[in-house]
Amino acid sequence: MIAVTPTRQAPDRKRSSFPRTNFLGLDFDTPDAAAVVAFLQGRRADDSFGYIVTPNVDHMVQIDTHPDLRPVYQGALLCLNDSRVLARLARFHGVLLSVVPGSDLIVALFGSVLQDGDRLCLIGGSDTLANELRARYPRITLVHHVPPMGLRRNVAARAEAIAAAASADARFTLLAVGAPQQEILAAEMAAAGTVRGTAFCIGAAVDFIVGAQVRAPRIVQRAGMEWFWRLAGSPRRLGRRYLVEGPRIFRIAMRWKRDRGRSAG
Repeated sequence: MIAVTPTRQAPDRKRSSFPRTNFLGLDFDTPDAAAVVAFLQGRRADDSFGYIVTPNVDHMVQIDTHPDLRPVYQGALLCLNDSRVLARLARFHGVLLSVVPGSDLIVALFGSVLQDGDRLCLIGGSDTLANELRARYPRITLVHHVPPMGLRRNVAARAEAIAAAASADARFTLLAVGAPQQEILAAEMAAAGTVRGTAFCIGAAVDFIVGAQVRAPRIVQRAGMEWFWRLAGSPRRLGRRYLVEGPRIFRIAMRWKRDRGRSAG
């Protein structure tokens, strides 16, 4: 595991003032989706760098397993809950988390935030994906960098990705290399001080923009069953994550509640 301990960014004129709440030892921002979109519309290419993370159940399990990831998420400009399952678990423990799915955020980014002439940097994803985006959004300049596999343990490759993002001079940077590589990379970008604008740790969210993947129907999403939709579509790839590792979140929550009770006592 790579230990990265970024310093929390100092407030500036573009920093959000959203309320925050702690759940499972992580501070979440708690705006609704519309407020996040409005905030992003005010972000510019020359703003001090900030990155956005959208942890879900899988991320929280990873953080519990590897505590050195916690400051990586805590150092984000925005830490938004991606999961309705996590929101319901939090509510059960008396904590209110808003739900702002990362995939919805990226749809909104392309739909109402990006403007003609904006520069966008994509780190990760295939050349086919990048070309699809260029074809769909010809008035946006897309800079694409494809890092090698094994980015998590390849310091030189991460440095190259940071240099690519810095030279792109983009308003927004999309980090599509999977968790926790993309969050580690974002934290290192913040520490480097050479990148400006806003980065999103998005996983495969851009696939939904070009139709390479189809999201669950809204009724399934609202029921908090999107994980089951994904599992049914890719049982081999996602079975262990959802059926073996994911349920650990309940033990994590019980331990958090116990520890919080001891602290209060």
